[in-house]
Amino acid sequence: MESMEIDSERDGAKSWPDPGVPIEEGPEKSAEKPLTSEQVQNELGGYVFKVKDEIRLRRFLCLGIEKSIFHTGEVTLTLENDICNCITRLISEDGINVVKTIREFSVENRACKSDYVLFALALCCRCTDPETKEAAYKALPDVCRIPTHLFKFIKFAQEVNSKGKGWGRAHRKGVSMWYHSYKNKDGGIPLLAYHMTKYKARFGFTHKDVFRLCHIKTDYNALGYLVHHFYRRNGHREDDWQNQFNLARQNLTKHDELELKNVIDLLQDVDDAKRCRDEQLMKRIVLSRDVLKIVREHVPTSLLKSKEVWEGLMRFMLMTAMLRNLGRMSSFGLLDSDSFGETLTISKLKNSELLKGARIHPLTLLVAEKAYSKCRNNKGTIQWKENPNVRDALRDAFHLSFKNVEATGKRFLLAICMSDPENPHVNGTPSITALEAAAAMALVTRRSEKNCDIVAFSGIQSTEHPNITNFSISPEDDLDAVLDKCSKLPCAKTNIAAPIIHAFENKKMYDVFVVYTDSVNEDGSVHPSRALKLYRTRSGNANARLIVCGLASNEFSIADPEDPLMMDIVGFDSHAPTAIHQFVTGNI
Repeated sequence: MESMEIDSERDGAKSWPDPGVPIEEGPEKSAEKPLTSEQVQNELGGYVFKVKDEIRLRRFLCLGIEKSIFHTGEVTLTLENDICNCITRLISEDGINVVKTIREFSVENRACKSDYVLFALALCCRCTDPETKEAAYKALPDVCRIPTHLFKFIKFAQEVNSKGKGWGRAHRKGVSMWYHSYKNKDGGIPLLAYHMTKYKARFGFTHKDVFRLCHIKTDYNALGYLVHHFYRRNGHREDDWQNQFNLARQNLTKHDELELKNVIDLLQDVDDAKRCRDEQLMKRIVLSRDVLKIVREHVPTSLLKSKEVWEGLMRFMLMTAMLRNLGRMSSFGLLDSDSFGETLTISKLKNSELLKGARIHPLTLLVAEKAYSKCRNNKGTIQWKENPNVRDALRDAFHLSFKNVEATGKRFLLAICMSDPENPHVNGTPSITALEAAAAMALVTRRSEKNCDIVAFSGIQSTEHPNITNFSISPEDDLDAVLDKCSKLPCAKTNIAAPIIHAFENKKMYDVFVVYTDSVNEDGSVHPSRALKLYRTRSGNANARLIVCGLASNEFSIADPEDPLMMDIVGFDSHAPTAIHQFVTGNI
């Protein structure tokens, strides 16, 4: 790895003090002089980066909160959130750009959860600016990719329009056009039929409810038949509809005729599956379709206890669904040694193209491995016998998926500090421990980033000269080797500022400091925010960032709320790596 020592000419660094002169705590909160023209003076006389509304919006779209903090728990989204005023101000200035930003975060998968972009889009759709409203409804098909997203959007739209009267013409047209938009998508209306039967109801809405509320109308036969299908048990005579479509089909083109036939065939198979009570027949229905397969959501609950049905479902199961159902399939003996299920599962897990297409982060595979190795679900209602070959394939998939992690090109200093000898489980992901999460993320960063140093807190901390040791992780190491090295680290008190002080005293240039710790019980006399600001001042790197990951914590506050280049992560889950990447690359 290239040396990251500070070169004053190359990095624009200011003169550094003697390495023996420590960073000391002072009465002021921040640096006394601005680093750039973008900084403003706060009430304490120090200079900080002002958090602009555009940054607050981007934070919200990614994290669900306008502050630089990521929580693993659910975020409650209401009109009382301060972000609503922020978005309203931005809409009044340039609503078209707000919609563009929302769409980018959704399409480019920058958001940790879809709820945040759906809530923001609902605010734009229900605003008073006609141009913003029109642009927002045009973006609806791109942001709401499946019916679950549409139902959640409708729920948010009703909440933000609580004082309004009904849906309104623009809202009815926008929601109606969401269904029509499938005509221009790969898969067409048959794909819409598949999605509508898979995601039939969410958040108090069904498709029949939505059709009634948006007054959907269409002269497109395949979509019309689909509307008929969901309305047919609501007072409409079956023979009237059938006669209408028999007449309409006389003038169809071959493409339209085929599309309508595919919709009718799929809906018939779904209805057959819904009425089915025989497990062998259900298995045949699952295996009979060439495309748009019958999936778990189409199967009656009573048949989900059948080994035969799951043997059919597993053959065409997507990667994410397979990872969620490894335990259930194992409970039926479908993943036993030398079985077809074992061969199929291992071949999928070792297929790098499937892993890439599913956009699965290594941490997700580590969590899946640990959950599978427990041999029971969280409630203890399902138990299974672990197959070592499947477990090993999950670990292989963990390492294969590293190549799918996008590099940021930044200079990293990772610091690992474990203070609890009990090695607690991660808040938000209880199937793994804090040490496992820290080791996995350190290995992911080490492999994906060209410039990455890793250190560890060890021994008794000294405020002036923190006792930090270099922690050697090679890109060739596997997770077991990294865990073995981590397990040999002595427990130490937490001093979040220590890695920054270490870089300061050794004149090292970093763009990002990341601290992984099981506890955020701050033990240093120098606050991390002050250490970071003085590091920026002395090094000349005004954009140096700090991320503090309290893996087993429920709540803490390290980041300066006025500094957009500091971030807290409370707990850790599969969404946290997205939050880290977006923060490091400056998207939030």
